[in-house]
Amino acid sequence: MRQYYVYMMTNKFNRVLYVGVTNDLERRVWEHKEKLIDGFTSRYNITKLVYYEVGCDILSTIQREKQIKGWVRRRKVALIKSLNPTWQDLSEDFI
Repeated sequence: MRQYYVYMMTNKFNRVLYVGVTNDLERRVWEHKEKLIDGFTSRYNITKLVYYEVGCDILSTIQREKQIKGWVRRRKVALIKSLNPTWQDLSEDFI
C-alpha cells in the first residue's frame, strides 16, 4: 500500500516553517537539505524535519497539507510540540 506524508520543516533557528506533501519523505527531505529545488526552502535554509504524519490516500493527504498551511503559526508550533517537544531533526534517523 502506498504512503503519503504531510511534513513540516524549519531552519536551525526554528523561525520559518515550511509545510509540504510527498510520497517519499526520505528523498524529499534530502532534496531540501541539499538545496536541489530553488525557492522558499533553499532561500530560507529549510533543512530540519520537525514533524510528519502518514496518510494512505493522496487526496486526503493534500487536503491535510492545505489545512495545516492555513493555520496560524501558533497552531503549527503546538502540533510540532505535541509530537516533537524538543524540535529534534527527525530525519537524523534516515539521512
